[in-house]
Amino acid sequence: MSVLSMLFQDFAARLCSTEFLQEARHADHPMAFSRCRKLPLATLVAIMLTGMRMSIQAELDTFFAHLRQQAQLVHEVSEQAFAQARAKLSLTAIPGLNDWLIKRAETDGFVPRWRGLRLVAADASTVRFGLRASHVKRAALADQILFGLFLPGPDLMLAASLHNVHQCGERQFLFEHLDLLSPDDLLLLDRGYPCRWLVAVLNHRAIKFCMRVDNASGFTCVRTFMHSKALEQVVTLPAPNKPDALDYECPRKPQRVRLVRNASPSGEQRVLMTNLFDEEIYPAECFAELYHKRWGIEEAFKRLKHRLNLEHVTGLSQQAVAQDVAAKIVCDKLQAIVALTAHADAEAL
Repeated sequence: MSVLSMLFQDFAARLCSTEFLQEARHADHPMAFSRCRKLPLATLVAIMLTGMRMSIQAELDTFFAHLRQQAQLVHEVSEQAFAQARAKLSLTAIPGLNDWLIKRAETDGFVPRWRGLRLVAADASTVRFGLRASHVKRAALADQILFGLFLPGPDLMLAASLHNVHQCGERQFLFEHLDLLSPDDLLLLDRGYPCRWLVAVLNHRAIKFCMRVDNASGFTCVRTFMHSKALEQVVTLPAPNKPDALDYECPRKPQRVRLVRNASPSGEQRVLMTNLFDEEIYPAECFAELYHKRWGIEEAFKRLKHRLNLEHVTGLSQQAVAQDVAAKIVCDKLQAIVALTAHADAEAL
């Protein structure tokens, strides 16, 4: 049996397992999915993972037609039944499947290493969901921010979360996800992230990073370096201020970082900041290719929005919107794994 066949077989078994049943039940519905109904848990989740783009009833009728292997649509479950069933699904159920797939991709060798490190890009994107005015309980806001941690090699979303546009910015969202990273990860960040407290937090937690900085970053040492002709330089950043050090539990000490000059394909001069100091393992020339890999998360957001129609949702509550986003991320991940397997099979021929 092929690796892909085994993965989908195990994934199906996961959906039908008692363990997943316990995880998938909403706290308000501890006995959900116990009785035999037309829309059991595994079927409900499978429908959501198809990347629903049409009306709910059209998606349901098409899904059950495919199950029966016939071209004519099958009206087996109503839109109201779907809404009632998904209300009993916990918010952690589908993200838990995402975590399971990440672990499986690691086990099956789909996640490569860059000089021994797993690359993880972080970024956020504004989304505007197609919601109508409603009075449903805990109604979702149309405008939200989707933050993601992304594995750019295999094109897999490691984790994602939705946030109010009026909440703290992307640095705060990243801070809330740092527990998912390990010393074997290398975090890739764009120019909106550099600040004193974040560098101190990453160094304190032994998380490797490479982030772009520019004149607007507020660092005098960066401006001095940009006006010099040096290819690279080790500099010391000022210590975080006292409120930030207390809020983010990081040492209030100056931080050593390495600055590397890099030119974009268009000739634009860029400066990358990193805590990778070993010039033999990480020569200055390797950072151009490394930073370019961060672009994968930009393409992932574009793919989710346009190919999977991320902003089309099947419910008006925040719970429904979060479930839809999580389901489309898992759908995208399954497609990515199929593509990785196809490439590996083609190279083996």
